[in-house]
Amino acid sequence: MSRIFDIADRYVDGIAALDPILATAIGVPGHEREMTDFSPDGVSAIAAFHVRSMAKLEAAPIEDDPAGGPARADRIARSVMLERLGVHLDLFEAGEHFRDLNNIASPLQNIRQVFDQMPRSTEEEWSNIAARLQLVPQAIAGYRRTLSEGVQRGTPAARRQALEGARQAEVWSGDAGFFAGLAARFDAAEAGPETLRADLGRGVHLAREAYAEISRWLREDYAPKATEREACGEERYQLLSRLFLGATLDLPDTYRWGWEELHRVEGEMEATAERISPGATVGDAKQLLETDPVRAVEGVEAYQEWLQQLHDETVASLDGIHFEIDEKIRPIEVMIPPAGGALIPYYTGPSEDFSRPGRTWWPVDGRTRFPKWGEVSIAYHEGVPGHHLQVAGVRLLTDELSRFQRTLTFISGHGEGWALYAERLMGELGYFQNPDYYLGMLSAQALRCVRVIIDIGMHLELEIPPAESFHPGEKWTHDLMLEFAVQRTQRPREFLKSEILRYLGWPAQAIAYKVGERKWLEARESARRSAGASFSLKGFHSRALALGPMGLDMLEAELAAEQVARGT
Repeated sequence: MSRIFDIADRYVDGIAALDPILATAIGVPGHEREMTDFSPDGVSAIAAFHVRSMAKLEAAPIEDDPAGGPARADRIARSVMLERLGVHLDLFEAGEHFRDLNNIASPLQNIRQVFDQMPRSTEEEWSNIAARLQLVPQAIAGYRRTLSEGVQRGTPAARRQALEGARQAEVWSGDAGFFAGLAARFDAAEAGPETLRADLGRGVHLAREAYAEISRWLREDYAPKATEREACGEERYQLLSRLFLGATLDLPDTYRWGWEELHRVEGEMEATAERISPGATVGDAKQLLETDPVRAVEGVEAYQEWLQQLHDETVASLDGIHFEIDEKIRPIEVMIPPAGGALIPYYTGPSEDFSRPGRTWWPVDGRTRFPKWGEVSIAYHEGVPGHHLQVAGVRLLTDELSRFQRTLTFISGHGEGWALYAERLMGELGYFQNPDYYLGMLSAQALRCVRVIIDIGMHLELEIPPAESFHPGEKWTHDLMLEFAVQRTQRPREFLKSEILRYLGWPAQAIAYKVGERKWLEARESARRSAGASFSLKGFHSRALALGPMGLDMLEAELAAEQVARGT
């Protein structure tokens, strides 16, 4: 193992000790009875660890691996790690942790969601859950101190995010909420003795109290001091773009491109609606797809089974033809997450040893009827050939990629860009012969175009172009964002309410999908032009994914260098 790979390996163990929630997420064992410290001191300790790690990396030579690995692997591993740690340090210096509160990916959600990833089969596993539950009050208290310091510094989160956080915490703490449900599952499983039942009951009680209290505090104490302003401004947006994209963008140009892409997709949606029902508008086609009982799944259990079958069939049909899918990553597990969170499906990767498989999570939010038309492309996005093939696939590359790259490096522009590209790719490969599902893919594309427009437009306080029919010349607001999204994506209003909250509280993440897809498409076209008749789509995908996750600027440079090295 080279010195750089050794530093990366040790970094994973070090960050796992400092951030036990992250350890569970990536499947590093030994920290199941611990909880992350979200206090200012805890965040500072992680930043100091990043500084020390960067110093070691910068002092380490690029070398060939003793086992025969090339220096290129060392160079990329160091570059990726330095870029990621550097942007996290810049975020720390900017005080982003003092306003880290949103509806989808802040400590408020992370503390609860870690229990979704913990196994519940044995007495020892339930004991781990009981021990960690009892640490929830400590984690919540530390997080509250950080948010309070943000208020004192004059950098609070937005009031709308605080109120949504209060609502989520109230749901999770309730009698029908997540923590109460854990106790019920233990009782149903008869998983241990009375002493363990008592420990778990105590942990559930403490966790419920902690979430009930932070719900009250967010609503009554924090929200009145939070900012009404929801636009983050160009300086913060560029910094967060580096986090989510690993790239620096021309934001006004990207905003204009988002409008152009939306108009292109909408034209294709109109043509597809005509295929579904001659003479139908997109709205007519959507109404048919939403109401036709033959085109829907009834019941949560049947929905989960249908999705599982879809994942399994897709893996089987792609393997050996369009991708080589290792046996270790063929399993994908479909999960239904607890109620209360954001309404967007998501993916979680396998553990390092693959004892926990990759999973896709599908919020149902009380629904019992599920039209299929929009779900198929999402399954390709979250599963195969999207996130699962990408994230789980790099777990296998132990000789080519450092442990940091394999377990900790997920950059939205690269990852979400690939997953959106994967949806389009499945259309190119013939998987959307049914126009219902093709319209679903186009609707997903429209949503990602809308994200580029409203995310950049809102946070940079841009005007709607005067040539547009939708409120020309006006500046974006929350209400205009929602109205525009409902009008142009054909998605349910309740879902889009949650989405708009996400964009407002998580600036620059929402544009990663479409911007990243653009980079993947450009890279493929460049490789095709260079290779000419010898171009292999399967080979391109294999080589590009084998580079591992990296920022978009680095991806472009590495793929270009690879073409030169291959003599094309």
